[in-house]
Amino acid sequence: MSLAESWDKYAVGSKPRRAVNATGETTWLNWTQYADHGPTESVLGTVAGRRVLELGSGSGSNLAHLVTRGATGLGVDVAPARESVAKERWAGLAGLEFRTAEVTAFLSETDETFDVVLSIFGAVWFVDPHTLLPLIRSRMTSGGTLAFSHLPTGSQDVKPGGAGLRYNHSLDAWKHLLTCHGFAVVSASIIDPPQGRTVGTMLVHALAR
Repeated sequence: MSLAESWDKYAVGSKPRRAVNATGETTWLNWTQYADHGPTESVLGTVAGRRVLELGSGSGSNLAHLVTRGATGLGVDVAPARESVAKERWAGLAGLEFRTAEVTAFLSETDETFDVVLSIFGAVWFVDPHTLLPLIRSRMTSGGTLAFSHLPTGSQDVKPGGAGLRYNHSLDAWKHLLTCHGFAVVSASIIDPPQGRTVGTMLVHALAR
């Protein structure tokens, strides 16, 4: 089974995000694996007028939220089912587009540049950083923002069928990798889980040199 087929199978079985969150909002950004938990888009600074790329955009909900805040967004996901769902759900939102592609192929072939790149439990977790980070940096504006989240090192979770290796680096390891591949002002932290849960979320932020 190919990578796209594996992720497509996983996507088809995924539960769609709710239409509204606990506070009644129709769009919101969720960095963690828990509903209504964690920081907002303020992690990225001001997004209005900025071009945003999401690697592993899923149903497009996080990216759509940034577009409602004034960004223009492009979401890339390897699973064809994700593009179909995202386009249907966000058809009425201008400034937002989705493509089906493997992220390293997309980054190698595009001539676009981006002010913000994000990956929420997405491609940064699944692709060798020595391959992916230089490609991301090559498509970013100087001073642009890269932010990503995934489960912390050592956490136990259920792996999507066929998803393959995960790059569960430590906070210090991510800081070293990012610094080596063209990023600066790197911060990495663990977002504590909500009450009653034991696994937090790693959140990493860096600026393109």
